[in-house]
Amino acid sequence: MARTTIRTTLAAVAAATLALGTGVLAAGPAQASYNTVEGCRSGEACIWPEGSPAAGVQPSLRFRNAGTYNLSNQENWHWVLNNQTSNWKFRLCTGYNGTGVCTDVPVDTWVAVNLSPINSVIVSP
Repeated sequence: MARTTIRTTLAAVAAATLALGTGVLAAGPAQASYNTVEGCRSGEACIWPEGSPAAGVQPSLRFRNAGTYNLSNQENWHWVLNNQTSNWKFRLCTGYNGTGVCTDVPVDTWVAVNLSPINSVIVSP
């Protein structure tokens, strides 16, 4: 999929997300998790700075190893991509240390997420 197509898709999903007022909206498969996608390397789950990824903008957070990670200073809408391999799981949780309500981000899927209520992420095989 061409970079322009990804950006166009992301912009459409962002508009739909804001219009619907939902917390998480899946944009569908981006590319195979065995490729680097908009700076997110194969085997990583990535979060971009507030707003959508643009040409040359790298992810601000990358998660590669299994574990639970607390987030700080992540507010408002961000794009998230689970670009992991072997069907590893990436979960966004409302509580610290992987507690609270957790939402799965499927492999090869972009989601627009309001990170204001998200306080941790879990990466697991």
